[in-house]
Amino acid sequence: MDYPLNEEMLDGLLSEPDFELIEMMKRLPGDIMILGINGKMGLTLGRRAVNAIKAAGCAKQVIGVSRFSDAEGRRKLEEWGIKTISCDLLDRNAVRELPQVPNVIFMAGRKFGTGGAEDLTWAMNVLAPAHVGEHFKDSRIVVFSTGCVYPLVGAGTGGCTECVVPDPVGDYSQSCLGRERIFSYCSRTYGTKVLLFRLNYAIDLRYGVLHDIASKVWNNQPVDNSVGHFNVIWQGDANSFALRSLEQAASPAVALNITGPETIPVEYIAEIFGRLLDRSVTYVGTPGDKCYLNNASKSFSLFGYPRMPLEKMIEMQAEWFKNGGRSLGKPTHFEVNNGKF
Repeated sequence: MDYPLNEEMLDGLLSEPDFELIEMMKRLPGDIMILGINGKMGLTLGRRAVNAIKAAGCAKQVIGVSRFSDAEGRRKLEEWGIKTISCDLLDRNAVRELPQVPNVIFMAGRKFGTGGAEDLTWAMNVLAPAHVGEHFKDSRIVVFSTGCVYPLVGAGTGGCTECVVPDPVGDYSQSCLGRERIFSYCSRTYGTKVLLFRLNYAIDLRYGVLHDIASKVWNNQPVDNSVGHFNVIWQGDANSFALRSLEQAASPAVALNITGPETIPVEYIAEIFGRLLDRSVTYVGTPGDKCYLNNASKSFSLFGYPRMPLEKMIEMQAEWFKNGGRSLGKPTHFEVNNGKF
């Protein structure tokens, strides 16, 4: 099996477009704007979109919008053929200056550091969407959201479907539901086609639940098993589904769960990493059965199953640590079930 040995190879793997995405680009009218592109998922989402457009032989442009506090991200995007625009989405006048495009992916948001700065989290997750929803009322919009808007459930439930009524715990999750409500309001008011992309959890090898568990095992630290199960999906698959969701946007707004098909036990994964990394595994916490779990069967009926299997993700993650691969230093906090991120 081939493994990405460095970040250049990893970014290339994450940006390879699949056949279905290429075919969609042939059908999709107009340019694509990605708001909040400079985050951990946005860079390769933009690159995947560009690669799919090239493979489709289309003339569409991909535009990336961010405050670009990280200049290196902006350099990469422009090198990949993405037009970049610096904009603070909390500035209503600045948002009004953004060019109109038919297709918008909204990825901006705030999660970590919410404790003690709840007002900023609410502003970023609710006020910025109001500015965007008003300005892009004539566009299709895919809105990145989270499975954390759902109630905590046990592993035996199979996870929450889109029919489950949201019941978010804590300021972060509540503000994410607020984001959804604002875009849903815009959809009903203006007829904007909106899809609420409830993701839970995306990973690449530099961050994510598998990374967090493997890091603990690799560094001989105890794994927190107080939240006993989780879902994951490869970031490349999640990005492909996000772009393909542009065709599924509707008015009134529709929700769509995005994750992998497995409900995965924390201890099962930790023990596998123990074998692959030649480490003893220890645990901390009181095992519990209340978790953020999504049932993504609806998305599978639309897009098929994710292309990257769990087994390969695990093996790649172990090799990444063995080869000294970089971490983004952004823990998922999958073990948190009290809403305090």
